[in-house]
Amino acid sequence: MELTHDQAKRTAAERRKTLAVVSIATLFGLSVWFSTNAIGPALEAEKGFSTSDLSWLTIAVQLGFVAGTLIIAVTNLADLINARYVFGASAAIAGLLNLGVIPLDDFGAILAVRFATGIFLAGVYPPGMKIISGWFRSGRGIALGIMIGALTIGSGSPHLLRSGFVDKWEATIIGSSILAGVSAVLVVLLVRDGPYNVSGARFNSRYLLRVFTERGPRLTLFGYLGHMWELYAMWAWIGVFLGTVYGAKTIIGTNFELVSALAFAAFVAGAIASYAAGLMAERWGRAYTTSLAMLISGASALFVGFLPIDWEWAIAVLVLVWGASVIADSAQFSTSMTELCKPEYVGTMLTFQTGLGFALTAISIRLVPIVESNAGWGWAFAILAIGPALGIAAMMRLRAVPESLNLAGGRR
Repeated sequence: MELTHDQAKRTAAERRKTLAVVSIATLFGLSVWFSTNAIGPALEAEKGFSTSDLSWLTIAVQLGFVAGTLIIAVTNLADLINARYVFGASAAIAGLLNLGVIPLDDFGAILAVRFATGIFLAGVYPPGMKIISGWFRSGRGIALGIMIGALTIGSGSPHLLRSGFVDKWEATIIGSSILAGVSAVLVVLLVRDGPYNVSGARFNSRYLLRVFTERGPRLTLFGYLGHMWELYAMWAWIGVFLGTVYGAKTIIGTNFELVSALAFAAFVAGAIASYAAGLMAERWGRAYTTSLAMLISGASALFVGFLPIDWEWAIAVLVLVWGASVIADSAQFSTSMTELCKPEYVGTMLTFQTGLGFALTAISIRLVPIVESNAGWGWAFAILAIGPALGIAAMMRLRAVPESLNLAGGRR
């Protein structure tokens, strides 16, 4: 649907407001994702969990997210029910489930709670992207870049909470749950459907096969999978790696933990890079931008773990570069999928693509500590560079085929 000049002028202010509200809501809603990673040492000390147990708590969220995305995708739920209500209900329930980490001591019970949290987080991230897509056609990559930047800060916010509440790990859980509840209220009460939102999709589980049978969506998916192989494994383990480098050092007295602060700074760098990559993609093309980001992140993964442990400043700089590049391309994969599939199934395809990507992350997240225990952090992070290498190959192939002319107004 094309907007007239007057309609476009009237909706400009609301478009900006919607982007701001959904981005803030995404930041708040995703804060429960890595809450257990940020308080890992406390869980080890107070509940007797091992490093392996902590990895499974992260994987449980990933697998729960995959289960949730498959349910939403197969039922076309994100296109049959208003995405704002899916977002709101899911964020509120995820926040409540997150609180279960505090009273429970049994590992199996907490594992189940984290899995359920992941299921409902599937109703936050992809529907949020659909809401934004309904408000933007031109500049969609920039808008989604801003939203993914908010997601990045939200995912890293438990590290900030942990840094400020070193001796009160429960505050990290409670704070992230409150933020998730606030995100639900923001989206339901302050956001409305955009002019490009397409409703009326019919239940059609076979539509998902197009992500494999049609060249454009297939190559976009393969690029996204390469990106995801690296992303969440880096996010899950960067704090532990930094702990081996900086130990218990603090920034201000004894109340601001250096490791958590630096880990959060890496997430902030990623948020800034997501916006910058959106600008680049709209100007120079999505395939080019995603490939450049994966080149930088893959190179960072290859080298950071091999640096001498006493090169503290060099490690800090490279971690920030890695934190920026590892997420910079994410929004452009999502934007590419919205430009290559039918408008009435945008929510379904985004959810399905995201679900497959997160299924892959369960493998890389589990693999990193196994390799690290046998060969050290250098090789543990180096294996993550395999994903960007394959992702670059897929996106360069997409750039060479006619379907890529649908990307960013022909800037592929």
